[in-house]
Amino acid sequence: MEVEFETCDVFTSVRFGGNPLALVYGADGLETEAMQAIAREFNLSETVFVLPPEREPADVQLRIFTPGMELPFAGHPNVGAAVMIARRIGHEGDQLILEQPAGHVTAWLTRGPIGGPSGGPIGGPHGGTRGGQPVAAEIEAPQPLTLGVSFDRAAIAACAALPPEAIHVNAHPPLMAGCGTPFAIAEVEDVESLAAATPDILAMRQCFGPLASPPVGLLLHTPLGVGRRRARMFAPLNGIVEDPATGGANVALAGLLLHLAGGSAMALEVEQGADIGRPSLLVLAARRELDGSIRVRVGGGVVPVSRGVMSL
Repeated sequence: MEVEFETCDVFTSVRFGGNPLALVYGADGLETEAMQAIAREFNLSETVFVLPPEREPADVQLRIFTPGMELPFAGHPNVGAAVMIARRIGHEGDQLILEQPAGHVTAWLTRGPIGGPSGGPIGGPHGGTRGGQPVAAEIEAPQPLTLGVSFDRAAIAACAALPPEAIHVNAHPPLMAGCGTPFAIAEVEDVESLAAATPDILAMRQCFGPLASPPVGLLLHTPLGVGRRRARMFAPLNGIVEDPATGGANVALAGLLLHLAGGSAMALEVEQGADIGRPSLLVLAARRELDGSIRVRVGGGVVPVSRGVMSL
């Protein structure tokens, strides 16, 4: 059996920047164990398996794997998959609907050159320039923001090999949050503390292991100015020492910041990945619905890198 694959870089406009992603096509003949083995072989933060949809109105079904586990939702695989699938099938519309365990995800496509200094989507939430290949996408997380347990300040500091005072608790305590996939989120003192962070696997096992539903990883963030943050995400317990750009964690961060601010909407840009030579930029928008729930979108550029065939 042979399956085709492609790779791309997500949340960047430059090849070999952003977060690499592998997409495997014709995966409907693969068992879950084979998908997990292929994800370990690629050894990227995530590998996406593209399947025929099972529930309307989806265009395709996605299954998303890290080297260590399957995820119900993740940001960079959805952004990357939307662009790459649209290019592959010659999709002429402005959006795709992507089915996954966490729910249906709508992706709005941008075509033509990526606009603006941010490298993010142009033309608003419904796509950009008509004509030309898709070059970016914006997605909305499939679930509203949910907040979970808080963590001990010293325990989270130990997870990142930082002193306890490097973890700020004035804005929010270290806590669990997610919009379809849970992450531990903590604010650090400054960019120097963020740069000094190093994942401690033993400390993470002690902190997260006893939880019935542990976080995928730990997102650390620090402010850069109004509407901008820098972040790093560590998930060594799931095969990702450090992720270059984490859509699922940053949609939770944007939702959390709106929750804390108490407003109706918030725009946010997050820099991530520069510490490991993969600079990335995520463009986020959070909004509060009439029922008080918070929904979040994330977008960015996608650059195709490679394609090939895998024999199984």
